[in-house]
Amino acid sequence: MFINFVLIVALSGIQLSTAEFYPVMTKRLPRTMKAVVLQKYLPISDPSSLIDMEVNVPELEDSQVLIEVRAISVNPIDTKIRAPKGEALNATRILGWDGSGVVALKGSHARTFNVGDEVFFTGDLRKNGSNAEYVAIDEIMVGAKPKNLNFEEAAAMPLTSVTAYEALFDRMLLSAKDKGKSLLIINSAGGVGAASIQLAKNVGLYVIGTASRPESEAFSRRMGADLVLNHKEDLYAQLKVSGFSKGVDYIMVNFDPYPYWDLLMKIIKPQGTICLVVDCSRPVDIRLLKDKSVTLVSEMMGTRIRYDTEDKDRHHEILQEISKLLEYKKMKTTLTKVIAPINAANLRDAHRLIEERRMIGKLVLSGF
Repeated sequence: MFINFVLIVALSGIQLSTAEFYPVMTKRLPRTMKAVVLQKYLPISDPSSLIDMEVNVPELEDSQVLIEVRAISVNPIDTKIRAPKGEALNATRILGWDGSGVVALKGSHARTFNVGDEVFFTGDLRKNGSNAEYVAIDEIMVGAKPKNLNFEEAAAMPLTSVTAYEALFDRMLLSAKDKGKSLLIINSAGGVGAASIQLAKNVGLYVIGTASRPESEAFSRRMGADLVLNHKEDLYAQLKVSGFSKGVDYIMVNFDPYPYWDLLMKIIKPQGTICLVVDCSRPVDIRLLKDKSVTLVSEMMGTRIRYDTEDKDRHHEILQEISKLLEYKKMKTTLTKVIAPINAANLRDAHRLIEERRMIGKLVLSGF
């Protein structure tokens, strides 16, 4: 029937808009879908913290694509949003802003991807996410899935890779001109840390990671770190012994900066740059930056989307660049654990693993 329709349209010369054409292709889309939802801010030990529910398939805006979700990644931001708060949740939410899948439908203004394209994506924290069979996402938050990766391997990469890319190249302004300079990544065995190691090595930096367990140290080295220090011991002393008595040129902090603040001021070189990726739990004295003329920057993936900046399309450009780096084997997936299928019980287990800080690399859930 669909083939006959296409022939009639082609032979008659009828011009149809995308919005008119693609609904014909996707009449078989269901009205409802499986989803894992958040209804109350609860500890992950509570079975009601995340629950299975049948909900409506999201309606599509003009600039969006509807993606049939094949795999999702779980990130610390998911656990922070779900965690107990001194307020009530206003409306049911679907978490998850990292995944991979297949384009099932496209809006009338969507031009980059077509139905059937395999993609990976981040998401908009203000909207429902990917812990569902279908998710509606603006095209600028979608990239082509690397052809050499399966859906699970691809789902591990978008959010952390965009965060790492923005932190290194858009915030710290690193490039090939900095070849040979030193970058210290505090907490290098997580998703952002692992992506940052690889991106920094691609432009020739000497990368120093930090970890506390033999397996996380080994993972950091597999990602390409030149040196891995133990962040539960004196980092300053370890740097001195390793030949960095004058400090390091750049520091990326993938952990609460507060307990490290005085150390950061001590080990950063004059005119160096520090990037904070994680929120600071308590106020710190930024006056300490002045003596060495240190640049302090911060990174929040999604700033361009949230504030509708003039350069918001860069989000898509970065995803496309990450896809190419993965295809050209300039990066490798940071996936270390897969749980199947996607449901509330397994997502609660995933949140628990992240909250207990037992994860190395990225955790992905696969299939409904």
